[in-house]
Amino acid sequence: MSGTVRGYWCECWTEHVTRPDPPALRASFDAYSASQADRWVAIALRTISPALDSDASDEAWAWLHEDRAETRRALLRSEPCTVTVKHAQLRITWTIRPVLYLPLAHRQAAELPACAYAFRPQPTD
Repeated sequence: MSGTVRGYWCECWTEHVTRPDPPALRASFDAYSASQADRWVAIALRTISPALDSDASDEAWAWLHEDRAETRRALLRSEPCTVTVKHAQLRITWTIRPVLYLPLAHRQAAELPACAYAFRPQPTD
């Protein structure tokens, strides 16, 4: 890969709303198109919706059926997006941010460079 490549950095965070614990990063994904980014969130929501309480499930399906198209349009305008559902005392938030990927390390290598293990994700605003 030469030069920068436009894409989207996607994360899924959980946070207990009644405990002082910091948010926890549960998953991340590097998408190379707006459709790939919002599909990652859609697949996650469809997967977990049967386990959510009825209010959270309604929030999930509302985004899937009504708000997903607006999310995609916002991503195409290079705007960051979030999707949040609250299940019981847990807030689950997916974030999608436009990024430029730099050709720093070959992703197909057998081993990652040593600096890859020094990264510690921090909660986002």
